Amino acid sequence: MHLVFVSSLVPVENPSSGFDIANRAVLDGLRALGHRVSVIGYLQPGQNPAAGGDMHVLGELEVTNAKVGTATKLRWLATAFLKRTTLSSAKMLTVDGEHIETLLQGLLPFDGILLNSVQLPGAFAGVFQKHPTIYIAHNVEADSALENAATASGRLERLLFKREAHYLEQVERQLTQAASAIWTFAEADRFGFGYTVSDRAAVLPLVTRWDLPVTSVEKLPEYDLALIGTWSWQANRIGLDWFLSKVVPLLPADMSIGIAGQLPDAPAITHPGVHFLGRVPDARAFVEAGAVVPLISRGGTGVQLKTIEIFELGMPSVATNASLRGIGELPGNCAVADDPADFARLLTEKVAQVRAGNRQRLSGAAFHQAQKSRLLATLERGLSRFARPAAVSGPTFAVELAEPSSMNKKSASAPYGFAVHEGGKSR
Repeated sequence: MHLVFVSSLVPVENPSSGFDIANRAVLDGLRALGHRVSVIGYLQPGQNPAAGGDMHVLGELEVTNAKVGTATKLRWLATAFLKRTTLSSAKMLTVDGEHIETLLQGLLPFDGILLNSVQLPGAFAGVFQKHPTIYIAHNVEADSALENAATASGRLERLLFKREAHYLEQVERQLTQAASAIWTFAEADRFGFGYTVSDRAAVLPLVTRWDLPVTSVEKLPEYDLALIGTWSWQANRIGLDWFLSKVVPLLPADMSIGIAGQLPDAPAITHPGVHFLGRVPDARAFVEAGAVVPLISRGGTGVQLKTIEIFELGMPSVATNASLRGIGELPGNCAVADDPADFARLLTEKVAQVRAGNRQRLSGAAFHQAQKSRLLATLERGLSRFARPAAVSGPTFAVELAEPSSMNKKSASAPYGFAVHEGGKSR
């Protein structure tokens, strides 16, 4: 098949963020199946596109809120309000629909378009949906935005997250209703877009790299606990704040805790063992320098790629249930707890074992191979749907984007606040 992969950010040579890792895993899987893949999207500054593909880069674009100035954020927000769209799609509007249309015409013939997450697909849904599509849902983005609204620090921030959730709900409904298949990264997300489309949804198991590197020689741990993440992302920050406020006070004072990754507004911590390290040159080396890894997600949707990476490395861990979304069988060195006291107790016990000489490291090769095999099988089944129409019952719908009036949690059968028109196109 000739497939077009549409993504806000193109797959890159050295993926580091969860979004980039997932993009690269899907692209590598499609290529491993022998398909030709043409890619359309932006390139984040400082990155190089993944080699060996047909890349159509729309330009360089920084999309991370924490890495841009106030003027850029205000411009994005103004565009979102003027275009009556999501903030995430407003960032994509440095090109217009005509440019996208011309690109697609130049790539014909192709068998279908893979719409990767909501950002770029949502900005030009009407253009992409003239062709057969598969929608790749990294998260149920509307639900994540509502969770962010619930934990927002101020009234304005809460209102903006609610607005984003309103529009995301509509965009996700449009993309999933028209798709021949829907790929999610966690079982719970299969039903996150309503039961009317769940029969076309399947879970993509992921790997953090296609070929698992040889595990480095074990060294003495530099930290008892090692945590790394993109803490500027609200869903990650919620987990970190829970860990620092609820778990860390229960840990022994002599326990060393290394926290890597950019951390805006680092909180004041009284525990003497906490070290905020900022960006580290080698994320994998940092993780392997820890004795035990806390997996601390407390919400959000989608799979936790950091969890997959830890399991591939064979590192001992303590995980919340939210950190285990999208994971089938757990390795024997992973303990699970959601209660802060239980979480702290399990961490303390595991660190004590490491200090006593039991590193609790396992080979991650079996986990990695099982994930990869399931990924390839799921990709093949989904792509077979391009040979037949999408299983959408009843008339097609176009969503009219209206300013939100009230925000209610969506039900499985009927999204909130929609005006729909039979047989039309989205405005």
